[in-house]
Amino acid sequence: MIDTEALAVTRQVTGILDTLGVSYVIGGSLASIVHGVVRTTMDADIIAELQPPHAAALVDALGERFYTPGEALMRQAIEQRGSFNLIHLASMFKVDIFLAQGRAFDRQQLQRRISEPAGSAAGERVWILSAEDVILAKLEWFRRGDESSERQWRDVLGVMKAQGSGLDTTYLTEWARPLGVSDLLERALAEAGAG
Repeated sequence: MIDTEALAVTRQVTGILDTLGVSYVIGGSLASIVHGVVRTTMDADIIAELQPPHAAALVDALGERFYTPGEALMRQAIEQRGSFNLIHLASMFKVDIFLAQGRAFDRQQLQRRISEPAGSAAGERVWILSAEDVILAKLEWFRRGDESSERQWRDVLGVMKAQGSGLDTTYLTEWARPLGVSDLLERALAEAGAG
């Protein structure tokens, strides 16, 4: 289960994105937790389709509750399709915003996102990566990090074990190729006993 404070802080940010009409999806450790990995987290990762005009509205809406890089740096990150972080000042919980890169895989992640209940109010929901997209994204991060992050690898195996036969292995295999992680996928499936 996601820590209630982490979810509450993340929900503040996603609520603003919803209000601005920005498509987003939560990935990283929070998505891993939703798909069955038992772990703690000190941050949230959100992939968002922000546009430069959103910067001012986002800074205004976050107000005094969050540290932000400021409108100019946020706008620059959006224009460069980079990333920036927000820090909830009361809890010091960090929310990393990654701009969707426009790759076919990025579009696919947003199309396949799943709606999950969030919070105590009826109808409160957030968008989370599908289990398969969590696996693929974490395999890609694992490869980019010289295959040294034990946490990323544990998350991959944890999601695979928790999801079991419910995983769409055809989808995983199809997208592992263009992401350059086919070998890692095969290894993970074998280690998780899901292959």
